[in-house]
Amino acid sequence: MRKKGLLIFCSFALFALQGEAQAGTKIPTVNTGARYEGGQSLAESYRLGAGDKLKVNVFNEPQLSGEYQIGADGNIALPLTGAMAVLGEAPTKVASDYEGLLGQDYLRNPKVTAEVTAYRPFFIAGQVHMPGQYPFVPGLTVWSAIATAQGLTPRGRESYVYIRTYGEADEKRYLLTPDLRVWPGDTIRVAERFF
Repeated sequence: MRKKGLLIFCSFALFALQGEAQAGTKIPTVNTGARYEGGQSLAESYRLGAGDKLKVNVFNEPQLSGEYQIGADGNIALPLTGAMAVLGEAPTKVASDYEGLLGQDYLRNPKVTAEVTAYRPFFIAGQVHMPGQYPFVPGLTVWSAIATAQGLTPRGRESYVYIRTYGEADEKRYLLTPDLRVWPGDTIRVAERFF
């Protein structure tokens, strides 16, 4: 009976290893690129999405300035001009567009700035103790995100994770290193190890 149990365990282990090997050929592991580069300014390359909060300042017009959250439809409601589509836009572009709208009918030579004050959250699932939604902060790494979720479970894989970038349908497998970055809206899935 003991030999039969050992045989079943070894068969399961071999099956698991074959599954991992096949999964490895289907989804290559990414270990270079923008997610691994430190020192990047998020403000320069950031594109707005639902859930972000944007602070808009109109110079010398405090009643037109304020903080606005981007809705699920990708719009923000700004004073005087109403709803503006901002999904996928840079904050500087939003400021420029709002400046143009205000200058057409309302103000002479308006000066507008816009900056993100709160980023959309990231999500973490899989083999962590507290999966869920967490607030994003600039400079966040995947290891920090895992720590925020109370760490790996005993079955959590330490060599790679899967990440689905906000706005994309498919996840990619990334080598888990100390400098692997999280971006706003990411969904991180910590894989299960078999041994």
